[in-house]
Amino acid sequence: MQLSLGPIFYYWPRQQVEDFYHQALASPADIVYLGETVCPKRREVHPSEWLEMAAPLAEAGKQVVLSTLALIESRADLATLRKLCDQSGCLMEANDMAAVELLSERNLPFVAGPSINIYNSASLRVLQQAGMMRWVMPVELSRHTLQGILEEVQQFGFAQQVQTEIFSYGHLPLAYSARCFTARNRNLPKDDCQLSCLDYPDGIPVHTRENTSLFTLNGIQTLSGDIHNLLAEYHDMAAIGVDILRISPNSSNTFQVLEQFDRIRRGETLSNQLIASDQGAATFCNGYWYGKPGMDFT
Repeated sequence: MQLSLGPIFYYWPRQQVEDFYHQALASPADIVYLGETVCPKRREVHPSEWLEMAAPLAEAGKQVVLSTLALIESRADLATLRKLCDQSGCLMEANDMAAVELLSERNLPFVAGPSINIYNSASLRVLQQAGMMRWVMPVELSRHTLQGILEEVQQFGFAQQVQTEIFSYGHLPLAYSARCFTARNRNLPKDDCQLSCLDYPDGIPVHTRENTSLFTLNGIQTLSGDIHNLLAEYHDMAAIGVDILRISPNSSNTFQVLEQFDRIRRGETLSNQLIASDQGAATFCNGYWYGKPGMDFT
């Protein structure tokens, strides 16, 4: 299986973004996703500058994919999306149906991101015929559901035309809203948020009254409180036909995590405790994979 670096969900200073992708050059990641998927006000890196960052990654042998916004809220957002579709020259990850339509109209292949609601083989077939060459399974689907979908895709004869990618490590993207929770946390209006997300490089943790991790707030995006970790399920995913494992970036140990997955890929035997030691006090979840509440960990 291949390993991918997902797009950065959080708002980082430009230098931190550049340093991150410089590290990615020598990482075991086969695929690198670039681009802003959460908020168009995040302009530390301009949309056109993502393409400049793509060049050295491609030269290093990485497949580069440009990711789009998951929530289009204005005509300006749509105009920027059209321009990216016309000028990127990269494979693109569509994170909403506007991007799917624009890319399909241009006869361009695309990746369907995890915010595209694909829950059965019929939906996969429709999008594959529209130009989709890879899908990232919605994070709430289980192993059982995925296996059924992949078996049907095999029966219907288009398994070779579609790759399957699984969100395998990181805070799960759960929901998007027109409201900005980071601004609200500071009693600021969304239109005058003062780019508050820059102060939270891994989002704002939210706990229950019992001090249990619940959510992570990241602007208009709500993520899981715990870190989704499918390291121990590596061989199971390979057995049912998964092609790519996605690691979602964080500000501290992304490349150590990538190395752990790569070591398993090379045949070593590891345990979740190795990643836990890198992540400090972080707690893990994988409930969705087993058809349980997402915050459970098996």
